[in-house]
This record gives sequence, structure tokens and C-alpha cells, in this order.
Amino acid sequence: MTATQASPARTGDKLQGRVAFVTGGTRGIGAAICRSLAAQGAAVAAGYSGNTQAAEAFCKDVGTAHPDSKVTVHRGDIGNADDCRRTIAEVIEQHGRLDILVNNAGITADKTVLKMTDDDWRRVIDVNLSGAFYLSQAALSHMVERGTGRIVMISSVIGETGGIGQVNYSSAKSGLFGLTKTLAREAAMQVQRQGLADGVGITVNAVTPGYTATEMLETVPQKVLDGLKAKIPLGRLGLPEEVARVVHFLAADASSYITGQVWGVNGGLDM
Repeated sequence: MTATQASPARTGDKLQGRVAFVTGGTRGIGAAICRSLAAQGAAVAAGYSGNTQAAEAFCKDVGTAHPDSKVTVHRGDIGNADDCRRTIAEVIEQHGRLDILVNNAGITADKTVLKMTDDDWRRVIDVNLSGAFYLSQAALSHMVERGTGRIVMISSVIGETGGIGQVNYSSAKSGLFGLTKTLAREAAMQVQRQGLADGVGITVNAVTPGYTATEMLETVPQKVLDGLKAKIPLGRLGLPEEVARVVHFLAADASSYITGQVWGVNGGLDM
């Protein structure tokens, strides 16, 4: 399966009756996550920031492939707290509930430390880290009321290893680890206070993709790609579908005893 191939129409029912909101969900890893969740029976809300025509085409495509799953798209600026809260409310209004939040949206503004501007730093932190907090805060309030929910952060191997020219991106992605673990503890505490600890509960986990075959790498020269592959023990790039498979695993009810964890999907790059 290539990075651009769609997943089968239906592969299981692990998420039947669930509603998932995936930020940055109309392209790349986010699109693969949406398809994977829909293939497991979930209704899917995909967030996007700019190209309405492309987002609507994606919505139609996924809806056609998964006719049993309601699919919607939601435009917003993840770096804006009010927009984050509005989109969460919009998803709940249109779908009636929210069971799964996948904080996938992210941007880059790569420069070395000495050349990075205040705006380069602030914008990447706002979108990649603060946005995940605003969305999670709004979603968690809804999930706590119901006693169930899943939050998955899409971080990056760069958050673990650092990367030249990516101090803002690396810092934001690393910050998601602390956000994940703290939210996991607080969510578990809230569920226990309600006496619902024996149910599916609320879990918060992170996934750290390595170098993945998405649109972002299509313009990278082959020589550079070969150099990246040489650093990966498995000797190849990852596929978006391989990241998505871990997300739908963590989103399932059967994964209710997994929380506060960081799952690497990077071909062994961080070993």
C-alpha cells in the first residue's frame, strides 16, 4: 500500500458508534488516521486550516468509501484558543458527542537558533503545542462529564532527538510529552472521583512518527531522502497508514489500560 492509497471500506468495528475529531485531518498522516478510524466504524470530523475545496473533496471521498460513517470537515486556526474551543463545540453539535480527539495538526518554520525570529518561534509553539492544550481542555471537559474518551497526541521523533534548524518544532513536540502525561493523570483522577474506574475510562497517549512518506517529503531531493533512510534501522520511510494503525489501536475500548504512554513509529530511528 502506498502513502496515497485509500484504506479498505471496512476492516472492523472496534470504534462503532464513536465520534473522532482529527486536527489536520484532510492530508498526510491526519488523512490516513481519519480513514483508519472510519474503517473501524467511527464517525469522523476532520479539521483543516485553509483549502476548503480540498477539504470538501476529502470529506466526499471518505464518505463514499465509508457510507456507514458520518464524515464532516471543520475549518479553524489551531493556534487560536477561541477557534479551538469553537471547533470542539461544532463537532459535538453536529455529531452529538465526541469520543476521540487526535491532536495531529502541526506546522514548521525551520531556521537555526541564531536566525530564528520571535514570530517563527511563537507561531510553531502556538499551533503545535498550545493548540493541543486548548483542544484537549475543551474535549476533556466533555469527556469527563460522560466518563469516557480518548486523546491521542501526534508528536514526532524530533521531539525526542532534537533536530538542527528545528528548535521551535522540537520544543513543541517534546512539550506534548508533558502535556500527555499530565492530562493522563488528571483524566484518571477525574474518572476515579466519579466512581467509573472499572469502565473504558479516559486515556491520553502520544504517538511519535519518524520520517514518513507524506506530501511534506515529496519535494525533498532523492539524495537527501537516501541519507535519511540510511539513518533508519529498517532502511525505509514509514507510511501514514502505519501511524494511523497505532492511533486506532489506542482509540479502542480494549486499550483502556494504556495511558500516559509514548508510542514510537519510526523504524527504530530513536534506538
